[in-house]
This record gives sequence, structure tokens and C-alpha cells, in this order.
Amino acid sequence: MSARFVEVADRVHVLRDPLLHVNVTLVVGDGAALLVDTLSTAGQARELAEAARLVTPHPWTIVNTHHHFDHCFGNATLAADPPRPVYAHELAAAALRDRPDRLRRAAYEEMRDEQPALAVELADTVLLAPTHTVHTETVLDVGGRRVLLRHPGHGHTDADLVVHVPDADLLVAGDLVEQSGPPAFEESYPLQWPDAVADLLRLTTPTTVVVPGHGEPVDVEFVRAQHARLAEQAWLIRAAHTAAAPPERVAAESPFGARAGLTAARRGYAELDGTA
Repeated sequence: MSARFVEVADRVHVLRDPLLHVNVTLVVGDGAALLVDTLSTAGQARELAEAARLVTPHPWTIVNTHHHFDHCFGNATLAADPPRPVYAHELAAAALRDRPDRLRRAAYEEMRDEQPALAVELADTVLLAPTHTVHTETVLDVGGRRVLLRHPGHGHTDADLVVHVPDADLLVAGDLVEQSGPPAFEESYPLQWPDAVADLLRLTTPTTVVVPGHGEPVDVEFVRAQHARLAEQAWLIRAAHTAAAPPERVAAESPFGARAGLTAARRGYAELDGTA
């Protein structure tokens, strides 16, 4: 991986995995640290640990922003020995605890064609379920620093968490916000996603640094612009569904392009039909 952490706010550092552009955030307090997300494999997580140790020797707590492989499959490497607390939304924790084989299989299928070597690693990765769950909000003390974990509602998944570090004016948005590509709608709730982003925006100021799930850190205006496109996407889905138009009609007009728009439309139709 050979990536390093870069300080983006006061004692808050971000490492971006060069393979899938996933961001890991490291919050350093007095005698304690917090790692947000753990990457995809044991090998990536070992390199992540080495990079974190170049920044701080402090023991860390882990947060998973959601249960997709690229954000939590490194848990066992970073939190099993010695045991460290791992926080996630209760539904993400349940997925990792109760459906590890399904998650590994889905990760393998997703990466099989694009990254076959990674897919093989994912199929054999040992998963570690979170030890602490969040329903709506939990506040952590990270070496004297207040850190808020909040579930803003259904969006990229039904189990997203955002991480707010108020004394650094920084927000980790996970895959609710994307910079390096369009939002991923495969397991999403596109009709509710705009509300989730509106919720996280309430935690920001005009100068907040926002760390997206993938890509470069962004400012609040970037998030507001993405919120507007998500709201447009939701409106298109509702209008087309009401008109009994096919999902392809939404895809043709999607602000995120035809491919993402088609996936969003199918998921949105499932929401409206009660099958999501």
C-alpha cells in the first residue's frame, strides 16, 4: 500500500488507500487514538497499522462507518490481538456477526473481475464483528477529545455512521459523501439519502473539513452540492415511478450518470414498492 497519514486538521490525520481510494481517519488524543475504518484485507490492515504507528504510539479504538468490505475487513488485524473496542451501527455489527460468509462472498463477487487478486484475499479474510453498537448517537472520549458517532438515517446503507470531531471542525462522512466517483447505490436508500446528508450537514460550520468515504477531503460547499444532486435524483425516481416509467428513464436523466442512475432508480423503486 505504501500510503501515509496526512494531517488535515488539528491532530486528525487521513490515509487514502491507493487501490480503491478509501479513506482512513486517525484522531489522536492524550494517550489514546481513534481509527475510523480498517480497509479491506489483513495485509492492508497491517500496513495501515504501521502507518498509524508513525503518527502515534497510543492504543486505538476502532469505528466502522458501515459494513462494506473496504471499510471493515481489516478489523481482526487491528483490534483482535490485543483486543480493542470496535464501534459500528447496530445493523452493521449484526451483518458482520451473523452473515460473515455472505459479506465475504459479496466482496469476492464485486472485485472478481476488476481486482482478481484482491477478490481472492477477500474470500479468505477473517472478519471481526464490532464489540460496541450505536443506535442513534454515542459520544466517545478520545484522550480528552469529544468525538460524536451519529447515525443520520438510511443513505448509502441502512447502517451508516458519521464521526464528528468538533474541536478540530472535522467530519468523517463515510460513503454518504463521495469525491473520487459517484455515490454507490447498490445497497442504498436513494429516497432517504438526501435527508441523511442534510442531517450530517447540521454538524458542520462553513469551515468544516469533510472526509468522504473515497477521494480527497472536501469542504461543506462540495457536500451541499452533492446533497442537491441526491435530492434531484430522489425527485426523478419518485416522478418516474408515479408515471409508471421504467428505471431506464431515470438513468437517462440522472445527475450521477446513467450507470449509477439506473442502480439508484431500481433501489428507489424498491423503496416505493416496499421491497427494499
